[in-house]
Amino acid sequence: MTEPASVQDTAATPVPRRHRVVIIGSGFGGLFAAQHLEKADVDVTLIARTGHHLFQPLLYQVATGILSVGEIAPPTRLILRDQENASVVLGDVNKIDVTDKRVHATAGHIAFDLEYDSLIVAAGANQSYFGNDHFERWAPGMKTVDDALELRSRILGCFEQAEVIDDEEERRRLLTFIIVGAGPTGVEMAGQVAELAQHTLKDSFRRIDPASARVILLDAAPAVLPPFGNKLGNAARARLEKMGVEIQLNAMVTDVDYHGIEVKDPDGSVRRIDASCKIWSAGVQASPLGKMLAEQTDAEIDRAGRVLVNKDLSLPGHSEIFVVGDMMSLDNLPGVAQVAIQGGKYAAKQIINEVEKGKSPAQRPPFKYFDKGSMATVSRYSAVVKMGRIEISGFIAWVMWLIVHLAYLIGFKNRVTTMFSWGMHMGGDHRSQLTSTKQWVYARQAIERVAADEAAAVRTAEEARRNGTSAESDASADTAGRNTESVR
Repeated sequence: MTEPASVQDTAATPVPRRHRVVIIGSGFGGLFAAQHLEKADVDVTLIARTGHHLFQPLLYQVATGILSVGEIAPPTRLILRDQENASVVLGDVNKIDVTDKRVHATAGHIAFDLEYDSLIVAAGANQSYFGNDHFERWAPGMKTVDDALELRSRILGCFEQAEVIDDEEERRRLLTFIIVGAGPTGVEMAGQVAELAQHTLKDSFRRIDPASARVILLDAAPAVLPPFGNKLGNAARARLEKMGVEIQLNAMVTDVDYHGIEVKDPDGSVRRIDASCKIWSAGVQASPLGKMLAEQTDAEIDRAGRVLVNKDLSLPGHSEIFVVGDMMSLDNLPGVAQVAIQGGKYAAKQIINEVEKGKSPAQRPPFKYFDKGSMATVSRYSAVVKMGRIEISGFIAWVMWLIVHLAYLIGFKNRVTTMFSWGMHMGGDHRSQLTSTKQWVYARQAIERVAADEAAAVRTAEEARRNGTSAESDASADTAGRNTESVR
């Protein structure tokens, strides 16, 4: 019997496949690239190791109890749910095969692949300890939601322990907070820890005075906020010192342990500062995916692991692969949100031009970054802003900082709730997010142990499976041999 012609034609005619764009990372670069492709004739798959888009500039406010996690980390899936050509996948990318144009990833114990025609790598950066990764156990960084929650619990836990201990020396150690790194994150964190101790927690303890806490901001550099210049750096320093924060510059951290840190001064002398809570904000290291890409292409990486990209943000010899945000190195651009946002939009635009307008990669204009300025908040009612030659500090800069950060928050509801939280903080220094748990403090170390146990279990299972397969093969061979003898 002959099948219907329509069925034959349908089976014989291949369904046209749309251009596939895979985006790695749900930060500023990845999310804005995906959104810019909304109306393009492409299929977008955004894969990230977390299910949320993190507004990292406000992460320190989660760590110090001003904002909740949900206000700065909305679910990526919900952000893109109305974008019909976009899919969101949760998973860890462990390999990028540039030859086969395939991304290998895992979600828990499940491995899967994503094929691409264009790839945008926006996996961001991690905290850098400059080759001393063992520092992380005692001085967590602040790059993720987990980091912020851990730090919040560590900070509040120090006050709680100081309240019940009788040893005065140990109490001083518990009430000493060290922030390593005098960049924007370090300055913002130092100011908020000082405000937390001096205002928010005032009169809430009976045996200790939270305001007696010692907050130290130190850096190996000779200035506070070096990218902002001397004028704004000095203004930020003056404000912090007025709040009681100790500024120690030209101080290089040489060791970190449970009890405190060791610091090397310019004269070569080494001294020790005992502190229970240490916070690291001194440097960043690009995602290891950068090195993986460099090993397969003609690209190079710098000391921070960033990929040296072409003027169009692509890799040498691979015009289909774009690297944006904290992972790219081009013209000494800073690792700030605007570079990632503009880079993500630029990459998306080039893909649209080539898919829908038939342009070739050779026709791409070079990426041009428009510097909208830099800003950092120092304390309530005080910030610094640098826009080209314009430098502003104090209250006006703080108002500008509020407006800009509200504008870039994702979602109307998040903007409203953030405004309310800020209003409570400004009106009476109320912080509604001061919940802390022991689990948040030790979760990272526990997860590391569980991950090691799971890896060992997987290896054991694989070995058992291989041994079982080998045994089955031997048994089959013996059976076949016996059957052959029987036939004979």
